[in-house]
Amino acid sequence: MSESLAFDESHIGETPLIELAVDVPATVYAKVEWLNLYDAPYGGGSIKSRIAKGMLDGAEKRGDLTPGTTVIEPTSGNTGSEVARLATARGYDVEIVMPDNASGGKIGAVEDAGATIHFVDADLGYDAVIDRCEELIAEDPDRYYRPNQYENPDNPGTHERTTAPEIRSQTDGDVTHFVAGVGTGGTVTGTGRGLHDAGDVTVVGFEPAEVLHAIDGLKYLRTGDHYHPETYDESVLDEKVYVNTSDAYDRARELREVYADAEIPVVDTGQYDESTVRERLRVDGQFVVGTSSGAGVQAVHELHETAPLSADDVVVMVLCDRGDKYADIPLWEAYLDEG
Repeated sequence: MSESLAFDESHIGETPLIELAVDVPATVYAKVEWLNLYDAPYGGGSIKSRIAKGMLDGAEKRGDLTPGTTVIEPTSGNTGSEVARLATARGYDVEIVMPDNASGGKIGAVEDAGATIHFVDADLGYDAVIDRCEELIAEDPDRYYRPNQYENPDNPGTHERTTAPEIRSQTDGDVTHFVAGVGTGGTVTGTGRGLHDAGDVTVVGFEPAEVLHAIDGLKYLRTGDHYHPETYDESVLDEKVYVNTSDAYDRARELREVYADAEIPVVDTGQYDESTVRERLRVDGQFVVGTSSGAGVQAVHELHETAPLSADDVVVMVLCDRGDKYADIPLWEAYLDEG
């Protein structure tokens, strides 16, 4: 068994809701998902903490994951770190397959959890990461359990059961639009289903506009022969928009600048007290968000261009993770320093 860190799984879900200053007529709220496992190193948790718990819970309940099994998962970062943290804490050995250009914060989180990492040349593309995982499983199929975030119904199911009702409750049922990016598609699919079931909400998915993009966690699916995750059900979407990398970074930087000296409005603290939320919203005094969060803000602008928002609209988006996880990726220096 791997030596594991003790993480409090009760600190997953019931994340805070904040209001963002976005230049559209609507009110824009955001779920702060790095408050999942808020006291974990390397920028806390992420939105993937939710599905890591959901997939492991489901596997144990079904008997697919039993003592002595090694958990293995291909990932570009956040799912790997969260699966590693939770599975090792439950006593399982964990192996993570990831591209060798993954951010240092994500690699550090996996290593910190005590998991083994199999690196794959990033130039071979993400499909090569999945292929390598499948090769390892084929070598010893009885040894491994793969949660498989791209096909596991517990991925969108977790968001349908947790994220959607949280949003409904925290907005007093006033949410009119939900905006989320597509990696596995689990967030927008599951949350969208839950919100559709509870009322009239416009569900908006966004994808990278470029094949060679640098919006961590998102998948380019617009053209060509790319793997389409089974967890991504596009029939749930009412609208879809596409976001350029440069716009995503500009919006992330813009958030940092807007809240350099201004207080961030906390609408609902979730399961935490307000002092904990305010402390964890900033890194060294700055409000820095991950690249997909900047893309989310741009997606709200893109939506307004194609389907204009009104002052009566209430938009909820997702801040998937904190920006300091990406301190060693290209454009980070510009993200922090350029005005």
